[in-house]
Amino acid sequence: MSSTRFAFPALLAGAACIGFAGIFVRLSDIGPVATGFWRLLLAAPVLWLLSLSTPAPPINRRRGLALLAIGAFFALDLTVWHLSLHITTVANATLLTNCVPVFCVPLVGWLIWKEPIAPGFSLSFIVTLAGVLLLTGENFALAPARFRGDLLATLAAVFYCGYLLVLKLVRQDMPVMRLMAISSAISAMVMLAIALVRGEAIWPSGWHAWSVLVALALITQVGGQSLIAYGLGHLPTHVSALGLMFQPLVATLAAWLLFAEAISPLQVSGAVVIVLGVWLAKRQTH
Repeated sequence: MSSTRFAFPALLAGAACIGFAGIFVRLSDIGPVATGFWRLLLAAPVLWLLSLSTPAPPINRRRGLALLAIGAFFALDLTVWHLSLHITTVANATLLTNCVPVFCVPLVGWLIWKEPIAPGFSLSFIVTLAGVLLLTGENFALAPARFRGDLLATLAAVFYCGYLLVLKLVRQDMPVMRLMAISSAISAMVMLAIALVRGEAIWPSGWHAWSVLVALALITQVGGQSLIAYGLGHLPTHVSALGLMFQPLVATLAAWLLFAEAISPLQVSGAVVIVLGVWLAKRQTH
């Protein structure tokens, strides 16, 4: 059975795991950037151990620069996104961070790697975009005071685009776990420096705080980002970007259950439409 067959389910599973990231950040009792630092630091040794069973090519100058770029882009993405989570809703922050890649990643993939965009992509894109607008549109309409947080989430999306594009480039010739282990360690150091400059509390206060950080590291970084990196290595960029739109659906439902963030019948219909759009995107992988 071809590994490509598992690529799209892996991408969706990774997106679902990442959908819980905003929940854990909200539950953390230390600074938002420091929370991201622990997410990466705790995940790095686990990822490294998982990578030892697979031979990896030597890190030459090209791979080294790419790893530094991946680490920097991801650290900046997490930093800005974590800050936005304390100003706007989990649903808005997650949606905006994933919307920009849907536009930019396929275009850049076509320009750089000459990847053709499947004829059916337009339909799946329109359907999925309609779903996310239904899912989160009420939040934008009812809470204009969250605009600054929404703006930060949009900026995070720009860094996320850079992360995804460079990740796909390196993923072609480097095992996913080794790639994630090294890039997570680089990102952790960048985020630690930012947290210290901001004067954030770094050390968690007790077992509950540690459990949140461990769950954040294992579910979102070890599980989510690794599954996404695997999917990116086997799927066209336009399909990958669209599959990541599964994150706002998971984030909205989780925030509704845990933080009582409002969800209406209109948003439920949006969730159904997102599932339809993602299903249409999946058909393009066959």
